[in-house]
Amino acid sequence: MTTKQVARIYKALSNENRLEIFLSILQYEQKDFNTGCDCIVTQLMSKLCIGAPTISHHLKELTDAGLITTEKQGKYLVARVNQPVLDQIRHQFDQIK
Repeated sequence: MTTKQVARIYKALSNENRLEIFLSILQYEQKDFNTGCDCIVTQLMSKLCIGAPTISHHLKELTDAGLITTEKQGKYLVARVNQPVLDQIRHQFDQIK
């Protein structure tokens, strides 16, 4: 992972709403791992009290940074953490002494 990629990730997470969205997606995945439940964006909207256009903007920033992936499932948008990128970020932190 290049320093440019890392900076882009940190920039995306430096926004309070985006960080909350990312952590919520991560939490949904960890909590519902056994049931296979995905994080549906409408759940985020109701949890964070943020409108659809704002959520959409933040999801685009998180996607552009490579932190999440999104896909349409019928009328719903489902967001998932990009696990390989998360693993690389964790590895970066493990290197700090």
